Amino acid sequence: MQRRERLDRLVGELTDDLDARLAAVDDALAANYPGERPGRQPVHTLYVPADRFHADLVAEHGAAALAAVDAHEDLLLGVLDDDRGLLARVRDKLTREPVEDLRIDLEDGYGTRADDEEDHDAERAAAELRSAIDAGTAPSFTGIRVKGFEAPTRRRGVRTLTLFLARLVADGPLPGGFVVTLPKVTAVEQVEALVHAAGRLEAALGLDAGALRFEIQVETPQSILGPDGTALVARMVHASDGRCTGLHYGTYDYSASCGIAAAHQSLEHPVADHAKAVMQAAAAGTGVRLSDGSTNVLPVGEPDQVAAAWHNHLRLVRRSLERGYYQGWDLHPAQLPTRYAATFAFYRDGFPAAAARLRAYLGQQNSAILDEPATARALADFVLRGLDCGAVSPDEVKDAGLLDIHALAGLAHRTSDTDEED
Repeated sequence: MQRRERLDRLVGELTDDLDARLAAVDDALAANYPGERPGRQPVHTLYVPADRFHADLVAEHGAAALAAVDAHEDLLLGVLDDDRGLLARVRDKLTREPVEDLRIDLEDGYGTRADDEEDHDAERAAAELRSAIDAGTAPSFTGIRVKGFEAPTRRRGVRTLTLFLARLVADGPLPGGFVVTLPKVTAVEQVEALVHAAGRLEAALGLDAGALRFEIQVETPQSILGPDGTALVARMVHASDGRCTGLHYGTYDYSASCGIAAAHQSLEHPVADHAKAVMQAAAAGTGVRLSDGSTNVLPVGEPDQVAAAWHNHLRLVRRSLERGYYQGWDLHPAQLPTRYAATFAFYRDGFPAAAARLRAYLGQQNSAILDEPATARALADFVLRGLDCGAVSPDEVKDAGLLDIHALAGLAHRTSDTDEED
């Protein structure tokens, strides 16, 4: 008995000693890696040049996407292996919520224009977004992409951001889920500069401290590999003062910067896979989400061109999902059918096995797969993502014998379930 007491005392003293030694490390780990952010992540971001944006754009894009489906239904069914149930789900999504996330673009998709023209377009687009928000027709997630903070475009980017925000919040609050996209980031200091600018703008426009969030676009090799050989994108995340919500891969700028010939620039080129793997490691555990880039092969033109583009887009979206990139860019309304088709099929195909593994794990049943707690979290997150986008329904989850959605959120270590972000 005395021996056990001595050992217990030794364990207590040693633990207290280690707690003191590692207190700073524990605090830093908790601060730098808080875990997944709560709420829903959109499955895509639709980029629209600012001069083309208007309050009814979401409905317009939904109608255009449905028109593309109607015009080429047989072609799309061929792409979907004649899965009419999947096509029906896609039609329903395009009717209810054709756009989940919208980025009003004043960078590459908009181009370089006279200052007075960009001033006008920035303020007009902000007014149109406010109208859409007030009318309830805006998507759940919105934002603006401004020109980058490198010297040649810095003043223009700051001016556009200021004018847009001032007009947007003149007649109402900053919408929930609103973000600023900072493109062509080449230095950690540019991220720190945006943090500084966001604080100044919040104070000047009467916004709550920390209200302005942003995404970092990884479009340059300098973001991935700095001059000192370190992965600058990881340092960028931790320099954001908690304001960074996402890392978005830029397909064509990054590929071109690496010297890839135009014909071979793609989401699946090895340079893209390398960059995205580094981004994935940098974001892990931080609450910063990942988005793949776009494909510029559009489903337009002759029927064979439409079918080929739909095949390509469906394959690329599925490829991204399988690699843990649950969001991507879309550039055209006719890409929306295959965005949702690929996403729905991914979650529906994987749902039966995920549900079975979760039941076995939660019931401590014997199974051919021995899942650990980390994998159980991933399984619960998979089901929640399927629910978020509409690929599976709450009734299907219930019929599969799983916990209720709130319990799944707890297992996935989310602090809320499928609600949209504040």
